[in-house]
Amino acid sequence: MSKPLKQIHLAAHFPGVNNTTVWSDPRAGSHIEFSSFTHFARTAERAKFDFLFLAEGLRLREQGGQIYDLDVVGRPDTFTVLSALAAVTERLGLAGTINSTFNEPYEVARQFASLDHLSDGRAAWNVVTSWDAFTGENFRRGGFLPQEERYSRAREFLSTANELFDSWHGDEIVADPHTGAFLRDARAGAFVHKGQHFDIEGQFNVPRSPQGRPVIFQAGDSEEGREFAAAGADAIFSRYSTLDEGRAFYTDVKNRLARHGRGHDQLLILPAATFVLGDTDEEAGEAAREIRRQQVSGATAIKHLEFVWNRDLSGYDPDGPLPDIDPDLGEHSIARGRAQVRMYRDPLATAREWRERAAANNWSIRDLVIETGSRQSFIGSPATVAEKLNAYVQADVSDGFILVPHLTPGGLDVFADTVVPLLQERGVFRTEYEGTTLRDHLGLAHPDADAAGERAAS
Repeated sequence: MSKPLKQIHLAAHFPGVNNTTVWSDPRAGSHIEFSSFTHFARTAERAKFDFLFLAEGLRLREQGGQIYDLDVVGRPDTFTVLSALAAVTERLGLAGTINSTFNEPYEVARQFASLDHLSDGRAAWNVVTSWDAFTGENFRRGGFLPQEERYSRAREFLSTANELFDSWHGDEIVADPHTGAFLRDARAGAFVHKGQHFDIEGQFNVPRSPQGRPVIFQAGDSEEGREFAAAGADAIFSRYSTLDEGRAFYTDVKNRLARHGRGHDQLLILPAATFVLGDTDEEAGEAAREIRRQQVSGATAIKHLEFVWNRDLSGYDPDGPLPDIDPDLGEHSIARGRAQVRMYRDPLATAREWRERAAANNWSIRDLVIETGSRQSFIGSPATVAEKLNAYVQADVSDGFILVPHLTPGGLDVFADTVVPLLQERGVFRTEYEGTTLRDHLGLAHPDADAAGERAAS
């Protein structure tokens, strides 16, 4: 008996602040004007995507003491944008990254419960941590939390937020025996939490929302991050979109679920993925090469190399060879607030590997950055991309993909118009939304209100 086809989950990451966006393209638009967000969200909803995803930036990133070029026009607040999008969409899920290191459980739980109400059950929270004192300076907390404790705080943060979501387990309306006024059962909203990081109690002031709790995402790739996701997340925003790496990550994380009492289908793996489409595979390949050249200018290549070398390399020719000097292993002062700093844990080994690859292939600095930093996951005609995307999901490389187009805001349109219909013809992607909430779209159970109330009360 053949294995039933898996249904593919598709989401869209608004490409406002990232190194895939091609701002020099005449079709590129604003990443802060609301019209860009509405165009992008309505395209995703028209294509029946599961959700739209927004990242969060708590401080403008710097390089060499100057604001990094991707941040020069600012970074809008995630909650504000998602709340506004709730009014112009009907079924599309609304997912946002909110930091667990520089926020408080009561505030975040209140915001997500409110968003879930405003959207009729479409809210999702990507729980992340922050390791750098640079970001913390915006909160008067620079360096306050050692790096090894950030997941400890994140676990307690999420647990505490869940206690708040679950505290509204009573909806009974009773009459006050003295005044005759009608009051909500006093059990609703009461919470007490005393732990290592949080010591709070009171009444949660947002009633239980349509989903009970927002869908929980996690994006960490470390051992602690994978275990954190296996213990309590509903989905992982993964960076592994290639065949071998994706399958290895998928297998590792799914195998962790049993020891947390969870089933294989209770955690979705959704890698970020880019795409370049053309009428033919050859045309798409040519377009992909041009896009990579646009994404990585000579100046961008030098800046990227500085992430690893931790030195000012502005005197080097981006079309010339890599530096023969080694990276500076001291405090990272070149790139501040950049996620890439964490990706290169052994700069000496990375520099050595890059020099060897550049020499073997006769690559310049720019060539190397283009080749090592490529994020074009799917390249080809719509038929080719649909076939490959489906093959990855059926082979348990992922449960779907979070697509990151290189144009804002219209870069998703061609995928919606050409690839999605082919997936629908194969019977692996919905033609209509069957439910109303994001949990419905993702095939996730809604937390049981009565059981949640009993846990909160105890």
